[in-house]
Amino acid sequence: CISLDCSLKDDDSGDHDQDQGSPKDGEKEKNEDEEKEQNTSKKKVEQFWRFYSHMIRPGDLTGHSDFHLFKEGIKPMWEDDANKMGGKWIIRLRKGLASRCWENLILAMLGEQFMVGEEICGAVVSVRFQEDIISIWNKTASDQATTARIRDTLRRVLNLPPNTIMEYKTHTDSIKYVCLLLFLFSSPAFLSLQLFHKPACSHIFSNQRGDERVHLHVAFSMACF
Repeated sequence: CISLDCSLKDDDSGDHDQDQGSPKDGEKEKNEDEEKEQNTSKKKVEQFWRFYSHMIRPGDLTGHSDFHLFKEGIKPMWEDDANKMGGKWIIRLRKGLASRCWENLILAMLGEQFMVGEEICGAVVSVRFQEDIISIWNKTASDQATTARIRDTLRRVLNLPPNTIMEYKTHTDSIKYVCLLLFLFSSPAFLSLQLFHKPACSHIFSNQRGDERVHLHVAFSMACF
């Protein structure tokens, strides 16, 4: 994962007395702080792009690959505290568009074009054999105004055709779906069926729902037949 956090904590070890000095001095200090923050953010963005320039582009990848780009401190997992009450917008792209759309999305995130405060958690581009998928994650799935603004901004920055299908999926639904699959695949009836067909000691079961491919690993402790 790559950090998108473009802010640094200022060193506050010096003495600051807000009660001293004229209003003009206070205004000057405020302007200096704002300028310092802007310069710091600019340096962090420049560092990011130096790193990004050496990365392979999504469109140049083959097979099954995922790029995760999340804010510092947020893991690209449904269960993360910043994600668990949120969701994601999902867009399916035909092959050949992923690199351009991904870069436009990164620019929009770094430039804070979504205008939704701290709602944006990160983004994912998933390279698949027949299509590519881009998703952007936010913190609060129940905030319809925010999710609508993210959708509209996403459509604009990616320059998507009007008929492009965009799907919003909550992380709680995804978690419930995985739990259901785990329950079904670990049921006695399912395991008995697998043993009847003489499986190996370890199996990987795949079930696809929308853009998600859920891999469930079932390990049998008994000896192979």
